[in-house]
Amino acid sequence: MKIRFFPVLALAVVLSLLLAACGGAAAPTEAPAAPTQAPAPTTAPEPTAEPYLYGTEENPIVWVLVPSQDTDAVLSGAGGIAAAVEAATGYVITPVISTDFTAAVEAMCSGEAQMGALNTFNYIVAKQRGCAEVGLVSMRFGSTFYTGQIVTRPETGISSLADLVGTTFCRPDPTSTSGWVLPSIAIKAEGIDPEVDMTIVDAGGHDGVIISVYNGDCDAGSSFTDARTNVAEAYPDVNEVVTVLTESAPIPNDTISFAADMPAEVRDAITAALLELNKSDEGLAQLNQLYSWSGLDTTVDSFYDGFRQQLEAAGMCISDQGRISEDC
Repeated sequence: MKIRFFPVLALAVVLSLLLAACGGAAAPTEAPAAPTQAPAPTTAPEPTAEPYLYGTEENPIVWVLVPSQDTDAVLSGAGGIAAAVEAATGYVITPVISTDFTAAVEAMCSGEAQMGALNTFNYIVAKQRGCAEVGLVSMRFGSTFYTGQIVTRPETGISSLADLVGTTFCRPDPTSTSGWVLPSIAIKAEGIDPEVDMTIVDAGGHDGVIISVYNGDCDAGSSFTDARTNVAEAYPDVNEVVTVLTESAPIPNDTISFAADMPAEVRDAITAALLELNKSDEGLAQLNQLYSWSGLDTTVDSFYDGFRQQLEAAGMCISDQGRISEDC
């Protein structure tokens, strides 16, 4: 802070200094006051952290979404859903799309996101790390389970998984449940090492896999069943050009999960508002635009135990840091 002297006060200070220098120190006219005892030091109170205000304009609830389908459609659907939740609860929600599936988990675990539309595998990783609690499971075609598929084109001559050796193979993301985790288990069961025996291409989503196989950029690929419907408008003959080679066992559907430290009353209010989407044509249209969901249902973590057992049976382990290992 700057200290400023007014002119009169400054002049008085200067004159007193000059007089002291010329005439010497004057004898005190009265005895100095007896020293007083210094007050005992007091301990300052510990600062208290301000409680996090969920869902305000200043602190919106960040909802991270995986880039599994067309990002413009996903954001449009999420924006409509966020607006509906805000209208019902007053909580402001900001949807964002992560750069890849793993980044969505990191956003939850770092506190950058308080909600996540996490695919099955990455929910299990986030739960293992203590970063997420499932609140809702998505539905497709009225079911909370779905399957994955491996697709190809008839002219490639690929008629079994064994024929994938030496091929170019498209996947949505390395941690996509239906798009790589389960397909890679099935491929390895055939004695094929995907990293050695195949050329793997990350297509940037399930739609990208289907389009890449359709265009011949990849000989085969994997996605959820049936991702071909997502691109049928642009590629009307996709079901004839892209054929299904094999289909996986049932997989528990993807989630809407919440940060582990989110207050129960906030989570419950948002969950109730999201379930209301099932009751209107507009809400169902927004869910379909989001990830081809046909509805939402409540669930608990144990719903995913069967999938955990599939991973364990295949020798796949997830550490507390979220790393995938085949050395259980």
